[in-house]
Amino acid sequence: MRSDWKFLVVEWWKVVVPLGVFIACCLAGLVVRQLLFRWVKKWQLSPLITYTLRTPILIWAVILGFDLATRSSVLPVRYAKPINIALETLWIVSLTIIAAQLFGNMMRNYTAHAQGYDKAPTLIKTFTQIFVALLGLLFLLNYLRVDIRPLLTALGVGGLAVALALQDTLSNLFAGLYISVSSQIRVGDYIKLNSGEEGYVSDITWRSTTLRSLANNFIFVPNSKLGQAIITNYNLPAKSVGVSVNIHVAFDADTDAIEALLLDETMREKIDGLITDPPPSIAWSPAADSSLLFAINFQVAEFANQATVQSELRKRVFKRLRKEGIALPYPTQSVVIKPS
Repeated sequence: MRSDWKFLVVEWWKVVVPLGVFIACCLAGLVVRQLLFRWVKKWQLSPLITYTLRTPILIWAVILGFDLATRSSVLPVRYAKPINIALETLWIVSLTIIAAQLFGNMMRNYTAHAQGYDKAPTLIKTFTQIFVALLGLLFLLNYLRVDIRPLLTALGVGGLAVALALQDTLSNLFAGLYISVSSQIRVGDYIKLNSGEEGYVSDITWRSTTLRSLANNFIFVPNSKLGQAIITNYNLPAKSVGVSVNIHVAFDADTDAIEALLLDETMREKIDGLITDPPPSIAWSPAADSSLLFAINFQVAEFANQATVQSELRKRVFKRLRKEGIALPYPTQSVVIKPS
């Protein structure tokens, strides 16, 4: 114990210098992070960079501080070499993790921007991260001088067995990848399957596609089933959807006056979700039972708007017809009794 105290008193610098180097590196990491984030604020991808590098910069500062502190200390050779290998391994692993996260987020943002939406499928990010992670793993094995040829041979032999065992999983995976890159179905689109399921595409993962119904429930459809289904995409080629509202009036009504009235009520005051360019049109069909049938044809901004727009338009027309004294038809039935 006395010799330890003597070492600390006589050769204190051997402890203080490495400790000071470690603390200085940690403080420098904080300063560099602040300066870097302030510098990249003018970039378009600044939120992505700051979100991805906020914690890793501190981790790198700690690793660098420990590395420099180890180099500035007096350690036996048998300890210094394993420590250096461990630190360099940590550098490679940390850089690989951050690169996978950064490139995954960048690819997801680029895909969303190219498709014109705020969000892209999670599957795009996952594939990018796996690719970058594999590159980092190969680089690490090469640094550690690990021969990967036996590993590749084992993977080649066992690949067929794994593919057969994971047939359904791989089917969903590749179907999801095709759906993501084909742009026929995008996150945010409103779609309807021939089996009846419909809703907004919330996300596309490696196994399933998530739909959010108008009732705010999630519907999970396996990607392989989605790839084989007949799908109606209400957001392609445009987000607007054509809708019509049928109005019945009595046979003795003036058709020209009814058309002008319906068009006036449709355009008189703005209805949220109703598109006025192209303008609405009125179509008359005289073949309705016990009434004259008029159809108001118009477009709404998106599929979810049609119910509210139709309801508001029906209320307006009903009030206007009653105000104008135009009779609304009631179902009638004539019964003829022939004498026996």
